[in-house]
Amino acid sequence: MYEQIILTGIMLALVGCLFGTRIKPAWLFVGAISFSYMAGLIDLEGMLVNYANPSLITLILLVLVSIAIEKTTLIQTLAQSLAKGSLSRSVMKLGLSTAFLSSFTNNTAVVASLISAIKESPTHSPSKLLLPLSYTAILGGTLTLIGTSTNLIVNGFAIDAGMAPLGFFDFTLIGLGALFVGLITIMVLLKYLPDNGTNQQEVVPFYLEGKVQAGSKLIGCSVEENGLRDLKDLFLAEIIHGDRRICAVTPQQVIQQGDTLLFVGDIKSVPLLTRFDGLKIVHDKHEKDVEHLVEVVMSQSSKYIGKTVKEVRFREQFHAAVIAIRRGHDRLQGGLGQVRLQAGDSLILAPGSQFYELPNLKREFVYISGLDLQTHLKSKQSNIVLAAFSGVLALSIFGIVPLVKGLMVLLLGLFLMGTIKINELKRRFPLELLAIVGSAIGLAKLMINTGLAGKISSGLFYMLGDFGPYGAFIAIFVMTVIFTELITNNAAAALSFPVAYALAIGFDVSPLPFIMAVAFGASASFISPFSYQTNLMVYSAGNYRIKDYVTMGLPLSIIYSITVLTLIPLVFPF
Repeated sequence: MYEQIILTGIMLALVGCLFGTRIKPAWLFVGAISFSYMAGLIDLEGMLVNYANPSLITLILLVLVSIAIEKTTLIQTLAQSLAKGSLSRSVMKLGLSTAFLSSFTNNTAVVASLISAIKESPTHSPSKLLLPLSYTAILGGTLTLIGTSTNLIVNGFAIDAGMAPLGFFDFTLIGLGALFVGLITIMVLLKYLPDNGTNQQEVVPFYLEGKVQAGSKLIGCSVEENGLRDLKDLFLAEIIHGDRRICAVTPQQVIQQGDTLLFVGDIKSVPLLTRFDGLKIVHDKHEKDVEHLVEVVMSQSSKYIGKTVKEVRFREQFHAAVIAIRRGHDRLQGGLGQVRLQAGDSLILAPGSQFYELPNLKREFVYISGLDLQTHLKSKQSNIVLAAFSGVLALSIFGIVPLVKGLMVLLLGLFLMGTIKINELKRRFPLELLAIVGSAIGLAKLMINTGLAGKISSGLFYMLGDFGPYGAFIAIFVMTVIFTELITNNAAAALSFPVAYALAIGFDVSPLPFIMAVAFGASASFISPFSYQTNLMVYSAGNYRIKDYVTMGLPLSIIYSITVLTLIPLVFPF
């Protein structure tokens, strides 16, 4: 009883922090399992062994092997074919190809590899292609055991709970059904996506900053007197005066020396701001023409994610000045230097002469306007990589060599061939994923072993008993979907699994449909740009608003859910 009370407090604190704070989930999960150790709920060996879980090791190896796969001609060929054909044909081709690639490799790598080609497409607006790209990458991940991290995580939970391992294709029938209805839904809703490539009335909401210099004619005059109120395609959103932020800027607000003026609007209006006496926009003397500006999109593998522009020391690191930032249509706050960078952020840079010679551009950015960041293997090398990976999967599927062993050998071979460099392995090693999943496996074990999961399921059983196993199955799925949209897919799977497993035991039915409900529910990240990595990556790149995700994602989520809830009991009866 004592253990259950302590663990309940830990889990409530974990869930509360996941929902109510911006602390990284990795820190929260590691903190939760560490507190469990300090409280005597788990010994050191029992805590550390969870980080060596075979499913987790398999997941990490897949992420690392995908470094080589994304360099192959397979993705390059797909990128070149996107511009051919009508919009509906391009979306269908993109969707099927992306789903296929995502079924056996890291879907964030697939999306990152295609963003540049889609943004440079001369035929179709990026906003018509990027959100379908993200959605089909998510749907494709549900096709196989290795398609998405949540499938492997759930498999790890199942094995630790004493169940038989899930098969490579156990997810495929349900995943194919979800992909089929998902693609049809996307095609039907395609007309509701914005056409930001041709709609010239769309003002791209970049976030710009100007500093009032000494001797400026703006000093001592109001916003209205200076003509800063009615600027074309620009809005004066904030003024920072020392430590004071003025968010509701009135026409009567007087401009003072040293004020930082924060504008929201069209990047093409930069030349307009440079006409104001003593208003410094671009810090590099020679870069005042908008034609010399460069747009970049932050990579999910950048080491600067979560840091402010000031902490990064952007000018020193990249020989470029940040003059504007965009995160979808979100209104950012504070000076540019205080904005914490996220994957998918679009930055407008005034580059110095050394910018393009920097070796770390490919690591930090998934897109630079007019520049191909992808490293492509030669045709022969590409074929060797794809054949070797296919061979490893085949050996695993037929039970000849375990997948984890095959991937270890493959990764070593790719390293010895020089296809993957040691710096790439260091940069792309999924440390946060290791921290979250390893900790989550330990917490799930604790919830089951201490009986806490059983207590929670008893409460749910009392509420849902009249609806039978199917009603409880639907409840678990819905709960997982809500968790996925509000926190992260891996955290959602970790929180839902112990309860789902205990409910199945309580109803005395097969746990498999409940486990599958958690797996497919944790992949239902369609409604928010922040719930899944690929959604966030295309947010700014496609110049989307949150309503675009809701308009397309909500119907897709509903249809996906109905399909999955119908198919799972048919494939895995209670």
